Amino acid sequence: MPGYSKIMERPASRSQQKARLKKSKQGSSNEVVPRSRIQAAGLGVLLILLTAGVYWQVGSHPFVNYDDEPYVTGNSHVKAGLTWDTFTWAFAAYEAGNWHPVTWLSHAVDCELYGLNAGGHHVTNLAIHIFNVVLVFLLLYWVTGEKWKSWMVGALFALHPLNVESVAWIAERKNVLSTLFFLLALGAYGWHARKPGVRRYLCVTLLFALGLASKPMVITLPFVLLLLDYWPLGRVLGWSEVSASFPVKQEPAIWLIFEKLPLLLLSAASGVVTVAAQGTSVIPTHALPFAVRVETAFYAYVLYLWKMIWPVHLAIMYPHPGRNLGILKPALGLLIVLGASVLAWVQRKTRPYLIFGWLWYLGMAVPIIGVVQVGLQIIADRYAYVPLLGIFVAVVWSASSLLKEFAELRVRAVAVSSLLVVLGIVAWRQVGYWRDSITLWSHAVESTSDNSIAENYLANTLFREGRYEEGITHLRIYANREPLDPEAHARVAADYQDRSRFAEAAKEYQAAVRASSQLEKNGVPGLNSGMLAAIYINLGLTYRQLGSPERALENSRTAVAIDRRAVAQMQQELRDALSSQPSAAGYVRLGMLLQNTGDELAAEQAYQTARRLDPAMPLPAP
Repeated sequence: MPGYSKIMERPASRSQQKARLKKSKQGSSNEVVPRSRIQAAGLGVLLILLTAGVYWQVGSHPFVNYDDEPYVTGNSHVKAGLTWDTFTWAFAAYEAGNWHPVTWLSHAVDCELYGLNAGGHHVTNLAIHIFNVVLVFLLLYWVTGEKWKSWMVGALFALHPLNVESVAWIAERKNVLSTLFFLLALGAYGWHARKPGVRRYLCVTLLFALGLASKPMVITLPFVLLLLDYWPLGRVLGWSEVSASFPVKQEPAIWLIFEKLPLLLLSAASGVVTVAAQGTSVIPTHALPFAVRVETAFYAYVLYLWKMIWPVHLAIMYPHPGRNLGILKPALGLLIVLGASVLAWVQRKTRPYLIFGWLWYLGMAVPIIGVVQVGLQIIADRYAYVPLLGIFVAVVWSASSLLKEFAELRVRAVAVSSLLVVLGIVAWRQVGYWRDSITLWSHAVESTSDNSIAENYLANTLFREGRYEEGITHLRIYANREPLDPEAHARVAADYQDRSRFAEAAKEYQAAVRASSQLEKNGVPGLNSGMLAAIYINLGLTYRQLGSPERALENSRTAVAIDRRAVAQMQQELRDALSSQPSAAGYVRLGMLLQNTGDELAAEQAYQTARRLDPAMPLPAP
């Protein structure tokens, strides 16, 4: 049948060819996609296991004495759990120098579930971090198609020791939580980029708002989205190459900027609210000039990178050097920042991930780099949690290209495995420093120099644990470094007084008075009248012991002039204490106090009681 054979030889129509091609692709997809998904799922599980293995010890850690109290243990609203009062308070509160209602509510949920069992609160932090780790891996894999590179970025994010502070510190829930919404917003933006629409854009906006309501650290998200438009999404017409693994429609740059305007308005509103919430936490320019802040910022940029490369001597507090930084470190920081920026720009066409990662880091660190200085630290490990993601991407993609050229697969596998093992060990050790407040602050003192803040926290922690002798040693170091803390000087003076080191006691009491006066001149509240009167009273007693009755009377009269009621209350409290537990030393102190305030008869009676209790007790000179 020649006719039949001719028909069979005819080429298929265009529609038939398309149908066959589609069927062929579906068949291929049915074979490949499940395998790829299974591999991705397996790699995700591996990330979960690695992260949990490093951090699981936090489940047995307690609360620490740095911000955990205002956030949880001492916050009545949070401890009440999920009540309507807690809900309304969370959205109105400016406590802890932040407006972050979602964070407050997350802590309230934990209190609802676990009460004040710190282990439960720690596990929640860890669970959110694990979720973030998996999201980093899946989102990168989704938009780049690079499975192993994306996994490596996720692994660095999971195990890097710099991230320990964000996970192991309950009060830093705001950091891991805001990052969760930030990453979800990035995912929603990728969904929007595939098929732009109002509903998808609203999803991005909602997730961004939740991130800002967790911690304003994510305020730069609109700029991060512009970076994503450039690479890896490839949305910028004329600037980007169309992505083969994540094809989207390209748009002019001006339209992509215009598209971000609603998100930029959210950022601006968050900035206004944040400044209002932080209030006195923001260091004024007269205390730290703007020029010094800029110099410090360049140094801080490089310091974070150094901590990423060499993550040792990590601490909960790195003291700000103020005007003592010098010029060499900022100059070196400026050169490195400029050099890296030029390199990334030159390589923008051949290696777009370099400028993407570098600008991600520079931009995400802007809120915390110190131009607007909040707190007394120069850098903080927790601040690197999101910014270093950009550096991880740039490093992994660059290293992958280099290793493919110069090393075979087995060598690459050994190198990567060794790096992750080292990071995991260091991170596990760093988590261990959070096992209690004494260990945490002791490690900070050992890992940094001239860290007066850590000395003060360590001293107070030791006092709480009943380890007075150790505590007072660290408090003396703190008071010696901090001339403007009157309470610390007063406490050190009282210790010297109890040890009969009267000359040193007098010096510290005078330092306390000067510190209070200087604070008032700087517009900062000094000591209240009662405490100031108590210092003058104790200074008078000290001078009495030093054999200087004139100066003793002078200081005691000053105390009465400042707060007569407080002086009378001190006398009564001392009498009450001696009535229940009499001691010769106590009656001598009462006698001096009465003598300094002009009651000679009562003072003599107190001295006689002291001599009766202990005939050998020396009495002060009249």
